[in-house]
Amino acid sequence: MNRMDGKICVVTGSTQGLGAAIARQLAQAGAAGLVTLGRNETKGRAVAADISHATGVPVHYINADLGNVEDCRRVIAEAERVFGRIDVLVNAGARTDRGTILDTSPELFDALFAVNVRGPYFLMQEAIRHMIRNGIEGAICNIGSISQQAGQPFINVYCATKAALATLTRNTAFSVMKNRIRVNQLDIGWMASDHERELQASEKGDPDWEAKAVANLPFGRLIDPREAARAVNFLVSDDAGLMTGAVVDYDQTVLGAAPGPMAVPEKAMAL
Repeated sequence: MNRMDGKICVVTGSTQGLGAAIARQLAQAGAAGLVTLGRNETKGRAVAADISHATGVPVHYINADLGNVEDCRRVIAEAERVFGRIDVLVNAGARTDRGTILDTSPELFDALFAVNVRGPYFLMQEAIRHMIRNGIEGAICNIGSISQQAGQPFINVYCATKAALATLTRNTAFSVMKNRIRVNQLDIGWMASDHERELQASEKGDPDWEAKAVANLPFGRLIDPREAARAVNFLVSDDAGLMTGAVVDYDQTVLGAAPGPMAVPEKAMAL
């Protein structure tokens, strides 16, 4: 099930956390080759080498900034040069900078949309052009967030970028449906990634933050990047059949449902 035999896969944001877990999962599922990328070359090359050593799958690392359109185009061109084809694109790279409606600067707004929306847009554009030219019935999975439904005030712009990505996913899926190129999105909830643990530890200064956070969660834990990676594996595998244009919630909650009154802000915002 969910085999990736013979497929060449490009995974962004794959130097750590979910992106690295996805790259590893696709390699374990039999991918013929992987392209990983990120901005930390030392970490990126180490992760690529580890995946290749563990699975025997050739992994080509590219140092690239998703906020740079030319870097996005270069990634697809280099993947085609190295492996000759591209069957799968997973857009897992993103920025999660904090910012409310009151304190977000134009520079931060532009930076988040550049990485979280514009980057995936032009990666998809180049990958889809390649697939159409070569008659490849490929698959794309964008990594969204449950927060795109509304989200949290302290990540105001991040939530907006993921909502934009959801519309982009659906629109693109419809656009290339006749080419048999599938485009789906996995909206992930609170996940215990390396980055999230570092962020929470620095913000809260509490070594027990995770134990407290999961105390009342239905499954008693945060999402494991490895299980989310398996869901991505399904979405880009042939076992997903003709599934396309889907934006799938992957979280331990049901949006719109509550045991009592709906949530309200804890306090009024202040300038």
